[in-house]
Amino acid sequence: MATADPLSPGELALVSHAPSDLERGASPPSASPGAGMAATRVSSGPSVPDVHPASAHLAAANSGLHNPFVAPLDFTAVTASPNGALPGAHDLVAPSFSVPLLRDDVAAAPAASAPAAPATPAPAFDAVALDAAPVPALEVPASSGSFDAHALKREFPILSERVHGKPLVWLDNAATTQKPRAVIERVKSFYERENSNIHRAAHTLAARATDAYESARETVRRFVNASSVRDVVFVRGATEGINLVAQAWGRRNVKAGDEIVLTHLEHHANIVPWQMLCKETGALLRVAPVDDTGQVILDDYERLLSERTKLVALSQVSNALGTVTPAARMIEMAHRHGARVLLDGAQSVSHLRVDVQALGCDFFVFSGHKVFAPTGIGALVAPAALLDDTPPWQGGGNMIQDVTFERTVYQPAPARFEAGTGNIADAVGLGAALDWLSRVGLENVARHEHELLVYGTERLLTVPGLRIIGTAPEKAGVLSFVIDGHDTQTVAKALDQEGIAVRGGHHCAQPILRRFGLESSVRASLAPYNTLEDLDALVAALCRIVGAR
Repeated sequence: MATADPLSPGELALVSHAPSDLERGASPPSASPGAGMAATRVSSGPSVPDVHPASAHLAAANSGLHNPFVAPLDFTAVTASPNGALPGAHDLVAPSFSVPLLRDDVAAAPAASAPAAPATPAPAFDAVALDAAPVPALEVPASSGSFDAHALKREFPILSERVHGKPLVWLDNAATTQKPRAVIERVKSFYERENSNIHRAAHTLAARATDAYESARETVRRFVNASSVRDVVFVRGATEGINLVAQAWGRRNVKAGDEIVLTHLEHHANIVPWQMLCKETGALLRVAPVDDTGQVILDDYERLLSERTKLVALSQVSNALGTVTPAARMIEMAHRHGARVLLDGAQSVSHLRVDVQALGCDFFVFSGHKVFAPTGIGALVAPAALLDDTPPWQGGGNMIQDVTFERTVYQPAPARFEAGTGNIADAVGLGAALDWLSRVGLENVARHEHELLVYGTERLLTVPGLRIIGTAPEKAGVLSFVIDGHDTQTVAKALDQEGIAVRGGHHCAQPILRRFGLESSVRASLAPYNTLEDLDALVAALCRIVGAR
């Protein structure tokens, strides 16, 4: 296997490949049978109704899919008819996005069986003792296959708000999700009945707070199928988790001449910390390219890997395009070269089941506010042995066993990375959010969002001049688009006047948008409380914005 050529310290490398028309600044191509497509363009079309038509064609297209999560995506079905007119709703074959819950390379999460935190904390917190006593697994009712998004929406108080006199349509879920009443009430209850600092005090409220905090850690462990609660470090979010790995593990293990491999899809939070580390250590940053659909080119990715590769950092789901990367396969390829892998799950945990043991990643990070929990809380998940071999990156209380003026003895993981008073209440809120999502059922969520993604793609393509950016066969709930002749921020502001919240901008992912010749896009992103009517409202408003009646 060919290895990557060495670069000068700090130099950025992309795999050499023939530039696409998009990279040369040309307009994105129309879809053709069997061809990848970076964007689908519609220049004209009939008027668009304000409410969705009967969904019989959608149901018919999916009726034979007992598992709709593994159906192939065919964008050729949504191109214009030969005479240039757009097909009608009943002429379209709904594209089937493959939501990788049951992909061959990602095993389904096994039932929780690992031991958990003790019900009553020791007077002096001992991180090793967290695994001392078993905790019964959360009882989640079996999925009935039915899902009522309208009923689910009523569990979110903010979704009854009106904006500019219009009902709120929240389609900015990739930026942050709204919070169900179960989470709001749990945080409120913590402050009313349990509020205290944790781990060391002997009084009753300290015991309650510690129990609640460590119970949330066990919930995170179970949700991502980590092997132990000692694998779970609470952080402010995915960004802090990545920085922790870069500054603590990276400073110890990355040296001049080593290489860190990223993908073109990454959020700035999974680029900048590695740039900083490379500048500090003299390591090199290499970037795996994507094709015109927005999927990583695996052959080019593998050519970047060598004995010099110290770390691969990649997103499981792109926040800008919705692309679901073949993470398990990419992790296995990196491990063959002896590299560690950090998987950014900020955009995946709310859409598809994550099993860190089946994936095989060394580090996994996610943010609570992307998965119906409060802001300012998230988790870094890594094997305890790896964490114990990583030096702390912050010093202070809670993370020490003993301090003199001559030396400090640190706690084992996870305490060694939780210096000071943590975000206790919001950690409890994170646990409540994950419990809530487990009760709803990730399979139900994925099935519903699959239908929304299919329907939303189909409907958006009826808006004159609209191009969808990112058409990988496997996508999560992101619909990113531009409209010819219309500034993305202007479109987003106009939608806000209609009560519709979307994101207009670069989404903290400038490199991937520039890969498609763009500086910004409009992004509508989905959650289980979204409905077909939400997407109809979006499309109707866009048609009014572009002057199509």
